[in-house]
Amino acid sequence: MAKLTIKDVDVREKRVFMRVDFNVPMEEKDGKMVVTDVTRIKETLPTLKILVDKGAKIILAAHLGRPKGKREATMSLAPVAEKLKEMTGYKVSFVDDCIGPKVEQAAAALKAGEILVLENVRYYNEEEANDPAFAEKLAKVADMYVNDAFGTAHRAHASTEGVAHIVTKRGGKAVAGLLMERELKFLGDELEKPARPFVVILGGAKVSDKINVIDRLLEKADAILIGGAMAYTFKLALGFKTGKSLVEPDKTNVAKAALDKAKARKVQFLLPSDNIVAEQKDTGKVNKKGKPVFDIVNPRLNSSDNIEGEAAGFDIGPETAKSYAEVIRKAKTIVWNGPMGMFEDPRFAEGTNAVAKAVVEATQKNGAKSIIGGGDSVKALNKAKLGNKVTFMSTGGGASLEFLEGRVLPGVAALQDK
Repeated sequence: MAKLTIKDVDVREKRVFMRVDFNVPMEEKDGKMVVTDVTRIKETLPTLKILVDKGAKIILAAHLGRPKGKREATMSLAPVAEKLKEMTGYKVSFVDDCIGPKVEQAAAALKAGEILVLENVRYYNEEEANDPAFAEKLAKVADMYVNDAFGTAHRAHASTEGVAHIVTKRGGKAVAGLLMERELKFLGDELEKPARPFVVILGGAKVSDKINVIDRLLEKADAILIGGAMAYTFKLALGFKTGKSLVEPDKTNVAKAALDKAKARKVQFLLPSDNIVAEQKDTGKVNKKGKPVFDIVNPRLNSSDNIEGEAAGFDIGPETAKSYAEVIRKAKTIVWNGPMGMFEDPRFAEGTNAVAKAVVEATQKNGAKSIIGGGDSVKALNKAKLGNKVTFMSTGGGASLEFLEGRVLPGVAALQDK
């Protein structure tokens, strides 16, 4: 799995085309789009520092949102370029396209240690189609390719895969940035032979999103702890009532197969023994997408394995949180992907917070390696102000899931091996 990185190559005076994940949250303030969370920009700074210090001419490519091949002013990377300049003090310029003469001129004018940010690559449909002619146009300004955008590495797009192949065919190097290197180390190498006990915590809405990860990790884990709405599909598979909880009735056979495999492999497979339930009340309003808006009312503890009537589960209960925390505290390796409940609502955040605290305790007191698999788990940890107390937080949501499943990520495969 070891890939060449920017530490292995000479970048001086070379035009380095670097794919970054600048798909950052934005909002409009005083008629201007502004970046509201700089985490993803911050994650690229170690790689940028090395490239600047070594005298590379850096060209940054990224997408923002889903403009679907159109120029959407709210999805321009111009404010991101501005924010990068402000955060680093580097010489950062922006060009309002990602291909063509304008880009070639701006790239030709770059001096060693300077950075050029290209406009949103998804303003062109050819990006997601991995169109070879479009990839050629992107690669026109590249002597070398660096991918530091693990969060998009599971997609075979022009800027994540196509350009890398073109650069290597021309005899140039296609290498990993430092963030990409860390992702591969923690999600790959560290989990090849995990220190035991190895505990996996999985939450989120759907069994179908995680079943391949469950199947793969059942080969290695000592314990798997299930939370979130996906727990109710497992409960349904075991014959319990789930009320109005979010379930996938067509996935009960898959859930049952996972439970059987856990039993056969003697893997501790824990489901919630109690939960916080509530009812959903139609407000008669619709959201921007035209879907009905519900109020969640009457939250309360349900200590039974069954959820009756109109009630739906929104979080694991205190007994479950306690038993999960006991297992987590003894762990030496932890992988956590997905919250235990609807943590965005404080009424249903207790379970996720309890798990977060146990993960931190195992890390800080027990020396466990804790690997947080992107997305909502990272959000939950940051919300609880515990993000800096775990070993590693992945920047890839879908990418980290696919990587944990054992799938080949096109953006990683396109990079050169050591």
